[in-house]
Amino acid sequence: MEKAYRYRFYPTTEQEQILRRTIGCVRLVFNKALASRTEAWYERQQKVDYVQSSAMLTSWKKLDDLQFLNEVSCVPLQQGLRHLQTAFTNFFAGRARYPNFKKKQSGGSAEFTKSAFRWKDGQVYLAKCSQSLPIKWSRQLPEGCEPSTITVRLEPSGRWFVSLRIEDLTDQAMQPVDSAVGLDVGISSLVTLSTGEKIANPKAFDKHYQKLRKVQKSLSRKQKTSRNRDKARLKVARIQAKISDGRKDHLHKLTIRLIRENQTIVVEDLAVKNMVKNPKLARVISDAAWGEMVRQLEYKAKWYGRTLVKIDRWFPSSKRCGNCGHIVDKLPLSIREWDCPNCGTHHDRDINASRNILRQCGLGVSPSGATAVAVGHTVAVCGANIRPDRHKSKGQLRKSSNGKKQKPKS
Repeated sequence: MEKAYRYRFYPTTEQEQILRRTIGCVRLVFNKALASRTEAWYERQQKVDYVQSSAMLTSWKKLDDLQFLNEVSCVPLQQGLRHLQTAFTNFFAGRARYPNFKKKQSGGSAEFTKSAFRWKDGQVYLAKCSQSLPIKWSRQLPEGCEPSTITVRLEPSGRWFVSLRIEDLTDQAMQPVDSAVGLDVGISSLVTLSTGEKIANPKAFDKHYQKLRKVQKSLSRKQKTSRNRDKARLKVARIQAKISDGRKDHLHKLTIRLIRENQTIVVEDLAVKNMVKNPKLARVISDAAWGEMVRQLEYKAKWYGRTLVKIDRWFPSSKRCGNCGHIVDKLPLSIREWDCPNCGTHHDRDINASRNILRQCGLGVSPSGATAVAVGHTVAVCGANIRPDRHKSKGQLRKSSNGKKQKPKS
């Protein structure tokens, strides 16, 4: 399967000048092509495709004020037009919004295909660069693999990264294990496992919130287009990079641990984009990065021969009693523990939800919740109803005066 290995590198002064010029030209060509396609549609109701955009690029290179486009490799410029075509394809298919113009403050990237780089003795030589990229090889590529595409990216924080796309033919499937786990995501506890374990949310944003608030306030006071504003913007970008790095590091460690310990992982198919529309919870939900965690579980499950199952987002995992199947009408987020009005079983909200998620997929947990035991066939797509037994709700839980115990309404 295709994989991308990402490394940080530290370009020389000459390389940095060439790469910055290349990224700038890619951004210019992308924005001009986007403006031309937008103008052609609104003024003449004409659609412009990649072939016509490529012809425009040829004519732009002949203009006196755009002669600098000939000083960089032509491959990244053509790849930028292909990316624009992909963006429009996704837009017309309803998978994405209308393409936006690229900004210099956001960094940028340049993609090099095989005709624009050399792979020699484990080193990368890009077009227009006489020396190899000084890459910090944090890990080696799989034996016998050579990159087919190389993408150089400049982050807003000023860091340089290179991604090498390869075709990995090695079999990385892990030995099968006889265990399954259900996951219930949250805010105070990032993940609650059906085994009863709760994994705390690192809250990467809160750790740097005060520093970020201070530098953002300083940035807002700087005059636009000034050198001091660029320095302040760089400080903000570096703090945001720390937040992102800490969050991704924690998620990678968590997801690889879940993949190694379990053969089947069951999660809810949550609509995170809709959930962040809540102004009171948008920041903490975005900081938890539930969507990124599920994305990592998806591709790692394919790599290592595991099974990831998504159940219906409308399944009442929290409101359903894991003992008798009774479903309460309402269960506010403020209630973290509750007693079933039907059988009287005491439940921890998150643990009960994670075990119900596991059972919904045809798997169950032992009475102690310590281990997972199979009670049915694991499927890739669960088609069970929200209330398989058509059990009607009879009671509504409410919060008591002390905020800890609740009783059903009579």
